[in-house]
Amino acid sequence: MKAHPASHFISRELSWLEFNQRVLSEALDPGTPLLERVKFFSIVSSNLDEFFEVRVAGIKQQIESDIVERSVDGRTATETFRSVQKRVREMVELQFKCWREELVPKLTKNRIRFLLHEDLDPERREWVNDYYRQQVRPVLTPLGIDPVHPFPQLLNKSLNIILRLEITKDSEVSTRLAVVQVPQVLPRLVRLPGEEDVHDYIFLGKLIGTYLADIFPGTKILGFWHFRVTRNSELYIDEDDVRNLLSAVEQELHNRRKGAAVRLEVDASTPDDICQYLLENLDLSEEDLYRIDGPLNPVRLLAICAGDHSPELRDPPFVAPTAAPVREVPDLFKAIRQRDILLHHPYESFGTVVDFLEQAARDPHVLAIKQTLYRTGGDPRVVGALMSAVRNGKQVTAVTELKARFDEANNILWARRLEEAGVHVVYGMAHHKVHSKMALVVRRDEDCIRRYLHLGTGNYNPSTAKIYTDLSLFTSEPQFGEDATNLFNLLTGIGQFQGASKLLIAPFTLHERITSMIHAETANAAAGKSASIVAKMNGLVDRDIIEALYAASCAGVQVDLIVRGICCLRPGLPGVSENIRVRSIVGRYLEHSRVYQFENNGKPLVYVGSADWMPRNLYNRVEVVFPIENPALRKRVSEEILARQLSDNTKAWNLNPDGSYTRIRKSSDSDQARNSQVEFMDLASAKTSKKTVRQQTRKLIGTKTKPVTKRNPTGGPKRKPAQ
Repeated sequence: MKAHPASHFISRELSWLEFNQRVLSEALDPGTPLLERVKFFSIVSSNLDEFFEVRVAGIKQQIESDIVERSVDGRTATETFRSVQKRVREMVELQFKCWREELVPKLTKNRIRFLLHEDLDPERREWVNDYYRQQVRPVLTPLGIDPVHPFPQLLNKSLNIILRLEITKDSEVSTRLAVVQVPQVLPRLVRLPGEEDVHDYIFLGKLIGTYLADIFPGTKILGFWHFRVTRNSELYIDEDDVRNLLSAVEQELHNRRKGAAVRLEVDASTPDDICQYLLENLDLSEEDLYRIDGPLNPVRLLAICAGDHSPELRDPPFVAPTAAPVREVPDLFKAIRQRDILLHHPYESFGTVVDFLEQAARDPHVLAIKQTLYRTGGDPRVVGALMSAVRNGKQVTAVTELKARFDEANNILWARRLEEAGVHVVYGMAHHKVHSKMALVVRRDEDCIRRYLHLGTGNYNPSTAKIYTDLSLFTSEPQFGEDATNLFNLLTGIGQFQGASKLLIAPFTLHERITSMIHAETANAAAGKSASIVAKMNGLVDRDIIEALYAASCAGVQVDLIVRGICCLRPGLPGVSENIRVRSIVGRYLEHSRVYQFENNGKPLVYVGSADWMPRNLYNRVEVVFPIENPALRKRVSEEILARQLSDNTKAWNLNPDGSYTRIRKSSDSDQARNSQVEFMDLASAKTSKKTVRQQTRKLIGTKTKPVTKRNPTGGPKRKPAQ
């Protein structure tokens, strides 16, 4: 296979920043409801925090190391850092311009205001004074800086105030610096008393600034400025050299709080000498400094979205209905025995997955439950079902991933609680994160002992299941159960991977099988047979797969990719990727499902799972990708889900050959506006009617319907859908 030059690849870091720009575009879009714009504005900052904590921290380490090499797009670490820095500054400037010139005025117009102390009337000033005395002052710690008191160790992403003060002692006047950490235990936005339909706030940092003289008595405050430090937050654990992984992760979490600084954010008005002082003490340079004309931690702005006020400023409410095949079904195990069941979240309720676990916990015929836990959010229903199952005498195993980034502390807490309840907790495979989403229930049925399996693309987290798009499959197919059993035995025991008949499992078979299916499409196209690939994922980085897709394109395979975030492939390059189209969908819900469809000369193969086409997923994680074998469900994935997303002309963006993105718009007034996420909600709601429920149930159990000729979603000639 031809090796492609660096110019045929897009920088991973710059591609991610383009994704964050698409998120920012939702905040910039006047058609987005106002409070949803605030959410997107905050998410942009949250995303950038993680980007600096992990990716930029890694780039800086590369620069400081003795290793000099180029990334897949041909850049050195220094060149990548400079490109990233330039792009981030452009993004941040646009982000906070939106805050100052659009969001704040519109919020004010809608009676949501951010006030300064001087804006308050005497009654409110008295209230703020009482709040400061009772709630704030007791938890403040003034930190003077002098030869006896060195510059303090500041927590990652904490908000701080640096102040310049003047002190007179023995008739001598001197100028000093001090730091006050804004307490993380208090709300960053303090809501002021007033009318119920008026939401007035004062920022905690500004409130503290008003009372600095109180905690530095006998001094004159010459000025104060807010600043925030972002630190390297990657965990560094040598799994070959630790006896207790849980303790090692706990220790690294402690170290993360004081990792090397990678970014300094300061108020836009901060004097140059103060900035230089902070940079020197944090071992940073001028290129790591970001002046912010707005709130330094926009994530805390989400507080204004709490509660049920201002429904007119939000997306219309949507409550996911229970999916038709399991609606009013008292026995999930019986339903799964009858047929495979596919759920589309958040459009169909994730409650069915929780019901599956809870029913297994209390069913006297269930013998054992085995489950992977990556990000549960500590939901009491999920972990509670496992604990309840133990109390009911069942054998319960939880494979808990302690290294789930930024969820480590939460997973440690729940791992301990599960162990205390009697659940057998294991921590996965050495050197590999367990990222697969799998729950296996062993049940003694009347005819035999049968295994019931839930496989998914998302986490066992009912909270995020309301905002992430994912797919769930319930099956009792024996080969699926056997593969899952063997994988759980590998994760909990000692032995070699024995292969799998149905499941594609990383790091063992997934990469090879994906590339072989791409090569098969290439061979079919070269032989004049029909060939196409439609794949949906969060990220595409793996070079081998990208080059296989380039070869497929050159052979005439039509490739349609729906990639939410990072995409290192360049579509539309003459003689390289002319037959590849890449789109990204950013909307109300976070696109999270992974689906791979191969035409296979008229016998389509559809796979769904937890893995993106990135090296970390293919080689460094335990991932499970599973086939959709029921023809009706396979058709549903192809025509109901993928085809709709390929027709989206409202929330979709096209990737251009130069790495930029262009928003897709309907081409004329006569064209219908298509928003795939809205259509999924409408479809789920429509299925709640009795007539539609009956029709959908017949469809899902495979009742033959009259074929309808539809447009091929890949853009090729019209053909009848697969039966």
